[in-house]
Amino acid sequence: MTPRIKQIGPVAWVLTALLLAGQANAHHSHSNLNMQDVRTYSGVVTRYSWTMPHVFLKVKGPDENGNVVEYSVEMVHPPGMAKRGWGRKTFQPGDRITWRGPHDRNESRHYTGMIWAERGDGERFNMDEETEAEVVPSTDFTGLWKRSDIGGFKPHYRPPEGWPLSAKGQELVDNFHQDQNPMVTCGNPGPPKAMIVPYPVMITRRDDNTFVFERELMEDVRVIHLDDVKAPAERSKLGHSVARLEDGELIVETSNFIADKWGTHTGIDSSEQKYLVERFSLSGDGLFLIAEITITDPVYLAESVTFLHRWKKLADREVIQAPCTLESARLYLEGG
Repeated sequence: MTPRIKQIGPVAWVLTALLLAGQANAHHSHSNLNMQDVRTYSGVVTRYSWTMPHVFLKVKGPDENGNVVEYSVEMVHPPGMAKRGWGRKTFQPGDRITWRGPHDRNESRHYTGMIWAERGDGERFNMDEETEAEVVPSTDFTGLWKRSDIGGFKPHYRPPEGWPLSAKGQELVDNFHQDQNPMVTCGNPGPPKAMIVPYPVMITRRDDNTFVFERELMEDVRVIHLDDVKAPAERSKLGHSVARLEDGELIVETSNFIADKWGTHTGIDSSEQKYLVERFSLSGDGLFLIAEITITDPVYLAESVTFLHRWKKLADREVIQAPCTLESARLYLEGG
């Protein structure tokens, strides 16, 4: 019996060929940082953590009263830092550092953001966005892509509204809190949640019969088989994906999953019974990758659900990987 599909979001839409230009450079920061209280600090680096979910500096230096304290300095994730010219060896323990950034709203906390940092040798590193290299349109789904929230596509920071949930799924949504996110304790969900996080995805062709989806900052690599390869006996978060090319679309069907926290969407887990159908297509200019994603999971959904997602093409470069550490995750949570 074919499950009834509920459409979520628009069913007909046109991608504009004009991108919004001149957007202000900005980066995510926790609401605990007071953007009206920007200070300049100095001290000695005790730790530089090039890790997920955010890069952190630990610095010992004087506070406003002259007492030596250890500051936690929050930045963005490693790919965002790399775009700004930072690397995993930009700072080392023992480096003298001066930095400028907003202070925590709680005056008693030694926690700051970052606008710029300068080493003792005078070299300065800024948090301004770097200009992207030339973006080459895709003609075959391959290349580097990042989630695009422009044009009615919203970031998925909360559970989706209006989904037909089972009693078990509704209970999860009713008790949702962002701190439950498995990614801040170094746990990466499988698709479709893994496909809609804000980190870039590199799509390559291993051979004529294989697409490879490599998510930046996620070690697991998703393999999409164009030939009918038998599913392995061992289930996984990524499942087993078999695809076909049809009228310009890449149609992917995935099963053989394990139970997965937030494996369906933000705040909604998935079970071994999850079945996923993704229909990928390119915009006419090759600068956007569009997906129609249909999920079936009778444990958490009362009926199948379809939603739309979109990525924009980035300039091709090497995929950046960095370890996730529980210390960095703890700092990220404490910051919020």
